[in-house]
This record gives sequence, C-alpha cells and structure tokens, in this order.
Amino acid sequence: MSFEDQRSNFDIIIIGSGSVGLPTAYFLAKAGLSVLVIDQLPSAGQYSNKHAIGGIRATHSDPAKINLGKQSLEVFSTWQERHGEDIEWYKGGYSFVAYDEENARLLKELTTWQQQHDLNISWLDRDALIDVIPHLNPVNLLGGTYSPDDGSASPLKTAFSFHKQAVQAGALFKFNETVHNFISQGHRVIGVNTDRGRYYSRWVINAAGGWAKELCTQIGLNIPVEPDSHEAAITEPIVRIVHPMIVDMRARPGSANFYFYQHTTGKIIFCMTPDPPILGSHTIASSSFLPKATRRLIELMPILGHIRVRRVWRGVYPMTPDGSPIVGSVNEIDGLLLAVGMCGQGFMLGPGIGILLKRIILNELDNTDKINLESLAYHRKFEKEEMLK
Repeated sequence: MSFEDQRSNFDIIIIGSGSVGLPTAYFLAKAGLSVLVIDQLPSAGQYSNKHAIGGIRATHSDPAKINLGKQSLEVFSTWQERHGEDIEWYKGGYSFVAYDEENARLLKELTTWQQQHDLNISWLDRDALIDVIPHLNPVNLLGGTYSPDDGSASPLKTAFSFHKQAVQAGALFKFNETVHNFISQGHRVIGVNTDRGRYYSRWVINAAGGWAKELCTQIGLNIPVEPDSHEAAITEPIVRIVHPMIVDMRARPGSANFYFYQHTTGKIIFCMTPDPPILGSHTIASSSFLPKATRRLIELMPILGHIRVRRVWRGVYPMTPDGSPIVGSVNEIDGLLLAVGMCGQGFMLGPGIGILLKRIILNELDNTDKINLESLAYHRKFEKEEMLK
C-alpha cells in the first residue's frame, strides 16, 4: 500500500499539547488543515506549561529567537483584542541588571547588537534605571538594559484559550493517550502508534517536551536534548511596585542567575537557574531552593524583606547544548518536524514557533524564516551558546 493510500483524515499529527503544541495546532487548524493533537496527560498544558512563570521576551542574543519572540509578542499582546479572552497579558518589559563591570560590559555590547537587529532595547545607567525600577537596590548598581515591549501572561489561561480556539477551528485533541512510536514507510514518517490506536498523517510534529528525545530514539534519531529542573516561588499579593521582569545574571553558590517579576494580581514570582544543573525530570520541590532564592530576591529589592511566600514548585527545562530550540525537518527522515529543546522558553517562543511550523507545512517560508530555520536546525553544530538563555 502506498503512502497516499495509507493517509487518513489528518494532515498533521502533533505530539504534545503544551506551550508549543497548542499554538501550533491553533495556527494550523486556522489555516484549514486537519489537525490531531495527542497528549498522554488529562488536558492541555499539564506538563512544562503549567510550571512556567509567564515571562515573554524578544530580548535574546540569537537572531532566530529575537524574530520568534517578536512574533510571539504580537500574538500575546493582541490576543484579547482578537478573541475576547483575557490571558493576563501585561506589557511590563524586561530589565537585565548589572552590579559588576563584566556584566555591564557584556550587556552594553549586546544591547548595541540587539538594536542592530531591530530590538527595542536600551542601556540605562544607574539613575535612569532607578527611575524605571524605583525599589531596585542601588548599592553597586551600574545600570541595566530595558526592553519595554516585553511582558508576561498567564500560562494557564493562555493554554486554555489556545486549546479552545484550536478546537473551534477544527483541531481534534486526544488526551490520556500515549504515543508509543512512529509509523514509518521507508525513510518517511507517516503516522503514530498509541496505546489506543494507529493514526496516519502527511506530517508528524514532535512537540513532546521532556518526552521528545525518547520518542525520537525509536526511529534512530538522537536529538541533543537533556531535561533539567528549575524551581520557582510565588508570594502573597501586594500593591504594584515593579513593572519589568528583572534578571540578575550574576552567578552565586548554587545558582547561575536569578529573575523575578510582579504578576498582574500583585504577587511576586521568582526563579533561579540551579548551578550545577539538576538533571532529570524532577518535579518535587526541594528544601534548599527557598532560602537561596529569597536571599537573592531581598538583595535585589530590599523592600520585599517581609513579604510572605505562598508556595514553591519545580518544572522541567528540556535543554540543548547551545540554549536554543531545535525546530524544523530532519534530512534523513521525511514527514517529521521537530519542535523540541525549548530550554525553558517554550511559553514565550511557542506562538512564533507555531507560525513557523505552519509556514513550513504550507510552503510559505520567506527569507527570514529560512535564516531562522538554519539557526535552529537539528543538523547545526551547537557551537555558539545563547547568552540570555
């Protein structure tokens, strides 16, 4: 039986209904394609998506991520206007702060490069940055970057809304169903086997997050994605005192960096990158995170010294060697598209990646898309590390 004969009712099968799978399903279904989304969990956004803290930025050091971030920001910032659904979008901006000469030099140089790539960002000296973030600790502060177009949204409400809109556009979702392996014909993927059946399609998109690597090994594809886990916390609500997401790039014992912002409800959400990395898919919060993280929070913003923490949680970052996702086709395998290795940035990049995948499938790629895909290709050398990963 030929591939054309085996083709079922679906143009595309998407594995995973998370930060990437959901917007991809929405854009493809809106384009008139028949879409099946399969997820082993009970509902949309139940793996890494629900652990995301909600930051959204185009402020990166890789042109592809800047471009995808800009497209995502356009989707997030206009979502309520287009669909009438509040996803808690807040245009608060981002600020990478510098308390030492090395980070100040790095950020100044990077800001010049980012401006050349049409990113709305500026370097602000100490006093100008304090004007933007009045409660920031001024001691030893040299300045920082400020990108006002960045912001935040609710991962939970966004996932719910993308799922709703995708279903209304015709996408079919199958939850509590596990993809066991791909169905292949020669060097082409033509569908998937699950614990409940077999499904065929023209394209299969692997957007399975922490499970993506395991799936690919079954067809002899070794994708360089290793999950590690990060923790976050949320406080009680207070009056608005800070607008941007604040990122401190300084390494400290136990942490590579630290970042926080104030949610639209007034709660402070903070997170840090563990050093050394905690490899694996651990999602149980530790006892060591909170003492370290709160000290960093109070150091950066002393006014928060008496705020109460409500809860902590841990999520998984599927990491690549260079801190950028792997998106697009694989030379050896037809019919398969990868959307993996989001490095903890699937929420902020998801809509942009969904648009890019749609353009691949519809053969609508422009020159910028092609450059982006070269940078994010599975076959790249993974040599240049993304500085703001």
